[in-house]
Amino acid sequence: MTDPAPRPLDRRQVAAARLWAAHRFPYLASALFAAPVLETPGSGGVAADPSWRMYVDPDAVADWSPDELGSVMVHLVGHFLRDHGERAQAAGVTEADAAHWTDAADAEINDDFGSDPTGPADRARSRDGGRRRGDDGDELHFPERPVLPEDLGCERGGLAERYFAEGSRREADCWACASAADGQGRPWEGQGGPAGVGRNGQQLLRRQVAGEVLARQRQAGNVPEGLRRWAEDVLGARVDWRKTLAAELRRGITEVAGAVDYSYRRPSRRSTVAGDVVLPSLRRPVPHVAVVCDTSGSMSQSDLGQVLAEVDGVLRAVGVGSTAVRVLAVDAAVHTAQRVTSARQVELLGGGGTNMGVGIEAAARLRPRPQVVVVLTDGETPWPPAPPPGVRVIVGLIGPRPPQPPAWARSVRVDPEP
Repeated sequence: MTDPAPRPLDRRQVAAARLWAAHRFPYLASALFAAPVLETPGSGGVAADPSWRMYVDPDAVADWSPDELGSVMVHLVGHFLRDHGERAQAAGVTEADAAHWTDAADAEINDDFGSDPTGPADRARSRDGGRRRGDDGDELHFPERPVLPEDLGCERGGLAERYFAEGSRREADCWACASAADGQGRPWEGQGGPAGVGRNGQQLLRRQVAGEVLARQRQAGNVPEGLRRWAEDVLGARVDWRKTLAAELRRGITEVAGAVDYSYRRPSRRSTVAGDVVLPSLRRPVPHVAVVCDTSGSMSQSDLGQVLAEVDGVLRAVGVGSTAVRVLAVDAAVHTAQRVTSARQVELLGGGGTNMGVGIEAAARLRPRPQVVVVLTDGETPWPPAPPPGVRVIVGLIGPRPPQPPAWARSVRVDPEP
């Protein structure tokens, strides 16, 4: 009996996967479409090489959905952008170390997409167990659960070199990322097909993607934190958090101050010519702002004081007087709620657990009700499922690697001076 003919690669599946990935991660589209996809039976899944070529085994991916294949493509683009193959050689990775290095490199990429939604009790491999959250709340749908830093016994926020040096070794279980991850060549790499992307082209694409990442961050504020830091390193750029925070405050206050509406509390000046008809007058609300300060034990008082001083300066610059600003000191409970004329007057009491939801709810109960609530925190806190009605929430994230707040809040990454 003759062996069955090899299954051809479904190019429509590849096209659908690319479109899925580019739609959910538009800042990666340049790299996704620059990487040629080669049909490579026997490669064992989806692999890549340092020339940004992707190798797809048609038999291995036949049952994958476009979102699963697209998720693996996004993962491989992470290897391309971070140059893991070159870094593996610089780290002295040998064939015996390749699987462990690949785990470390994978953990660096997968760490960028937030917390593991399955939780520690659901580590088993399954189609649902491979989900990772991405831009705009979309998810990566890996065919198998991806490796995370905690799987190697490491804390999050590190690089592959640290995970490689400090992480525990485990049995390799990945999608054969190949030399794009570990720098160890495979027999089927470079055998016909496109030449891939040269080193100069790679550098140009990295800079292009980095620019698109930072542009997306400015527009939407929901780019994964690791990608944002990578983009800033590539472009040698640091976002001025003071300007960003000032812009967010001005936006929120201007929206409230511009919300002109009619009111019968005060008669219209035209009432004298309207006879018995009572006409309303136009009223422009005075914006009220509440600042919720995280005073839990993990927060530095000096950092909080500095950021609070910046908020104080911005509010004065946009014309919000001290009578319209109240400051709440909150850890797991609200300790103080003060009207202050200067940031120096704020009493930052607390030092216990953390729950900024309590502070936001307390701020919404103040009278007069604030239209803008600024939360200064390290992000290690539970959040309410939605903001209070009619309240705009701006979060100033303090610390080396704060978790992202929910999508309904505008966030600014704060880097206080040492």
